[in-house]
Amino acid sequence: MDPQELKFTKTHEWVHLDGDVATVGISDFAVKELTDLVYIELPKVGAQVAAGETFGEVESVKAVSDLYAPVSGEVTEVNAPLADDLSPLSDDAFGAGWVARIRVADPAAVAAMMDHAAYESFCAAGGH
Repeated sequence: MDPQELKFTKTHEWVHLDGDVATVGISDFAVKELTDLVYIELPKVGAQVAAGETFGEVESVKAVSDLYAPVSGEVTEVNAPLADDLSPLSDDAFGAGWVARIRVADPAAVAAMMDHAAYESFCAAGGH
Protein backbone atom coordinates (compact mmCIF):
# COMPACT_ATOMS: atom_id res chain seq x y z
CA MET A 1 0.00 0.00 0.00
CA ASP A 2 1.09 3.53 -0.63
CA PRO A 3 1.87 5.20 2.73
CA GLN A 4 0.54 8.46 1.27
CA GLU A 5 -2.94 6.87 1.28
CA LEU A 6 -2.81 5.64 4.86
CA LYS A 7 -3.79 7.20 8.17
CA PHE A 8 -1.59 6.95 11.26
CA THR A 9 -1.88 7.02 15.05
CA LYS A 10 0.53 8.45 17.61
CA THR A 11 1.18 4.86 18.73
CA HIS A 12 2.56 4.07 15.24
CA GLU A 13 -0.26 1.98 13.82
CA TRP A 14 -1.43 2.63 10.28
CA VAL A 15 -4.90 2.20 8.80
CA HIS A 16 -6.16 1.66 5.28
CA LEU A 17 -9.95 1.93 5.11
CA ASP A 18 -11.85 0.07 2.39
CA GLY A 19 -15.57 0.61 2.96
CA ASP A 20 -16.09 -0.38 6.58
CA VAL A 21 -13.04 -2.65 6.83
CA ALA A 22 -9.75 -1.26 8.08
CA THR A 23 -6.49 -3.03 7.31
CA VAL A 24 -4.16 -2.27 10.21
CA GLY A 25 -0.40 -2.55 10.63
CA ILE A 26 2.54 -0.95 12.36
CA SER A 27 4.63 1.67 10.64
CA ASP A 28 8.09 1.12 9.25
CA PHE A 29 9.27 3.81 11.70
CA ALA A 30 8.08 1.66 14.62
CA VAL A 31 9.62 -1.50 13.15
CA LYS A 32 12.99 0.26 12.72
CA GLU A 33 12.85 1.63 16.26
CA LEU A 34 12.16 -1.83 17.69
CA THR A 35 14.81 -3.61 15.59
CA ASP A 36 15.22 -7.40 15.48
CA LEU A 37 11.62 -8.56 15.93
CA VAL A 38 11.24 -11.98 17.53
CA TYR A 39 7.53 -12.45 18.32
CA ILE A 40 4.07 -11.07 17.60
CA GLU A 41 0.84 -11.72 19.43
CA LEU A 42 -2.02 -11.21 17.00
CA PRO A 43 -5.57 -10.37 18.03
CA LYS A 44 -8.19 -13.13 17.83
CA VAL A 45 -10.60 -13.23 14.90
CA GLY A 46 -14.04 -12.27 16.19
CA ALA A 47 -12.65 -10.18 19.04
CA GLN A 48 -14.26 -6.82 19.71
CA VAL A 49 -11.60 -4.13 19.99
CA ALA A 50 -11.82 -0.53 21.15
CA ALA A 51 -9.79 2.30 19.69
CA GLY A 52 -6.77 3.04 21.84
CA GLU A 53 -6.85 -0.27 23.71
CA THR A 54 -4.24 -3.03 23.43
CA PHE A 55 -5.11 -5.74 20.92
CA GLY A 56 -1.76 -7.52 20.61
CA GLU A 57 1.95 -7.07 21.12
CA VAL A 58 5.20 -7.21 19.24
CA GLU A 59 8.47 -8.24 20.85
CA SER A 60 11.98 -7.43 19.77
CA VAL A 61 15.32 -8.18 21.35
CA LYS A 62 15.05 -4.65 22.84
CA ALA A 63 11.52 -4.51 24.22
CA VAL A 64 7.94 -5.73 24.24
CA SER A 65 5.54 -3.18 22.78
CA ASP A 66 1.77 -3.18 22.85
CA LEU A 67 -0.20 -2.94 19.64
CA TYR A 68 -3.11 -0.55 20.01
CA ALA A 69 -6.33 -0.82 18.04
CA PRO A 70 -6.56 2.34 15.97
CA VAL A 71 -10.30 1.86 15.49
CA SER A 72 -13.17 0.21 17.32
CA GLY A 73 -14.86 -2.80 15.80
CA GLU A 74 -14.60 -6.54 15.21
CA VAL A 75 -11.43 -8.31 14.09
CA THR A 76 -12.39 -10.14 10.89
CA GLU A 77 -8.98 -11.43 9.81
CA VAL A 78 -5.38 -11.60 11.03
CA ASN A 79 -2.15 -12.03 9.10
CA ALA A 80 -1.51 -15.48 10.60
CA PRO A 81 1.77 -16.13 8.70
CA LEU A 82 3.40 -13.34 10.76
CA ALA A 83 3.33 -15.65 13.78
CA ASP A 84 5.96 -17.85 12.09
CA ASP A 85 7.80 -15.26 9.99
CA LEU A 86 8.13 -11.62 11.05
CA SER A 87 10.19 -10.59 8.03
CA PRO A 88 7.20 -9.01 6.22
CA LEU A 89 7.02 -6.43 9.03
CA SER A 90 10.59 -5.36 8.31
CA ASP A 91 10.52 -5.87 4.55
CA ASP A 92 7.05 -4.51 3.69
CA ALA A 93 5.44 -2.85 6.73
CA PHE A 94 2.78 -1.16 4.59
CA GLY A 95 1.90 -4.24 2.54
CA ALA A 96 2.62 -7.88 3.36
CA GLY A 97 3.32 -6.84 6.98
CA TRP A 98 -0.28 -5.91 7.77
CA VAL A 99 -1.45 -7.22 11.15
CA ALA A 100 -5.26 -7.40 11.17
CA ARG A 101 -8.46 -6.39 9.44
CA ILE A 102 -11.18 -4.81 11.55
CA ARG A 103 -14.82 -4.16 10.60
CA VAL A 104 -15.00 -0.58 11.80
CA ALA A 105 -17.83 0.59 14.04
CA ASP A 106 -17.35 4.25 12.98
CA PRO A 107 -15.49 4.74 9.67
CA ALA A 108 -15.52 8.52 10.23
CA ALA A 109 -13.05 8.03 13.11
CA VAL A 110 -10.33 7.24 10.57
CA ALA A 111 -10.60 10.72 9.04
CA ALA A 112 -9.40 12.27 12.32
CA MET A 113 -6.09 10.37 12.21
CA MET A 114 -2.81 11.81 10.92
CA ASP A 115 -2.04 11.67 7.23
CA HIS A 116 1.42 10.54 6.12
CA ALA A 117 2.96 14.03 6.12
CA ALA A 118 1.67 14.78 9.63
CA TYR A 119 2.89 11.38 10.84
CA GLU A 120 6.37 11.97 9.41
CA SER A 121 6.49 15.33 11.17
CA PHE A 122 5.36 13.69 14.41
CA CYS A 123 8.15 11.09 14.15
CA ALA A 124 10.77 13.69 13.22
CA ALA A 125 9.81 15.69 16.30
CA GLY A 126 10.60 12.69 18.50
CA GLY A 127 7.12 11.22 18.69
CA HIS A 128 7.35 7.89 20.47
